[in-house]
Formats: sequence, structure tokens, C-alpha cells
Amino acid sequence: MSNGQNPTARIVRCPRCGGASAYAPQNVHRPFCSERCKNHDFGAWASESYRVASSPEPSDDDAIDEPPAPH
Repeated sequence: MSNGQNPTARIVRCPRCGGASAYAPQNVHRPFCSERCKNHDFGAWASESYRVASSPEPSDDDAIDEPPAPH
């Protein structure tokens, strides 16, 4: 191939741009298609643009009053 990709490489979608990306050892940016997409994705993680949803922490006002344990 003239583009330097391995003809037996599995072609996947780049997680960043959705373009074709060779998933093979020759693609040092895999699963991304380019260094630009890889760095853009890393920057989103570093700036905390990607977040995992979680439940809010209970506040002290939400605590249930329980009697003290017997000694």
C-alpha cells in the first residue's frame, strides 16, 4: 500500500474523529488515526472534560439521626 499501512491491519474507527485508523503495531497512535487526535483526546482527559457520573455525596443535613450505641 502506498499509505504505509499494513494491508492485513484491522481498520477501526478513530475514537476522536471517527475516521479510518489502522489497528496495528505500525500505527503508533492506535486506536487513534493520528497524533493530533491522540493529543486532543489526552487534552480532554487532562482538562477533566470527560467525567464519570456518580451519585452526589450526602451532606450532614441528609444524615439520619441515630441514637448512640450502648456501652
